[in-house]
Amino acid sequence: MDSGPANYTNVQAGTDVNAGTGAGARAVVLLSGGLDSATTLAIARSQGFECYALSVDYGQRHSAELDAARRVAAALGARDHRVMRVDLAGIGGSALTDPSIAVPEQGTSGIPITYVPARNTMMLSLALAWAEVLGARDIFMGVNAVDYSGYPDCRPEFIAAFEQLASKATKAGVEGAAFRIHAPLIALSKADIVREGARLGVDFGITVSCYQADSQGRACGRCDSCRIRQAGFTAAGIPDPTRYRPL
Repeated sequence: MDSGPANYTNVQAGTDVNAGTGAGARAVVLLSGGLDSATTLAIARSQGFECYALSVDYGQRHSAELDAARRVAAALGARDHRVMRVDLAGIGGSALTDPSIAVPEQGTSGIPITYVPARNTMMLSLALAWAEVLGARDIFMGVNAVDYSGYPDCRPEFIAAFEQLASKATKAGVEGAAFRIHAPLIALSKADIVREGARLGVDFGITVSCYQADSQGRACGRCDSCRIRQAGFTAAGIPDPTRYRPL
């Protein structure tokens, strides 16, 4: 198996994210506690950024991921880790925030009910605010547009649009600072993400990706996120360290 770095690029600048361009600069990294965000944090650190990890408690049913985020932030040496709270459960409209809506265990056509309205917009807005306070100009997010559930806020168009927004909506942007939204996983397959995380030393056993993980962080093995994760490990030829609930 090839253990070399994945050939991925920043979707805006087209720069090689393996180039180590951080050089000690601060970066805010959105960290959910899942496989993708853990790999993204490892990538940002490998580039030389001083990483400030941000997790969001938005009322998600699978809150075990926040415990996983704390473990990942500590394991990967984040300079600071904050958990901010926003009540998206009060809005509802998603199986991930409304317990009356069942999490689907079969693939569906179109945008699935696990889509959380405006979640990534909200998360990037919080990351942007913290970045401005920190004097950081780089924000990392682990969105993926290849092996994913079809969410509209995981596409390159969304990331590019938010980067433009950041330059218009902040004091730093108006004064000439250029914010960069890094989405290093956006064009990678799940197998490539697994390989890259493994190369960078990510302990996937401490991550939680399941949409309905129990309080111990054990995965259901049936939801869309679990199926995509399982397929990624299989295709990468790397043993799956995920803890599953007993059948």
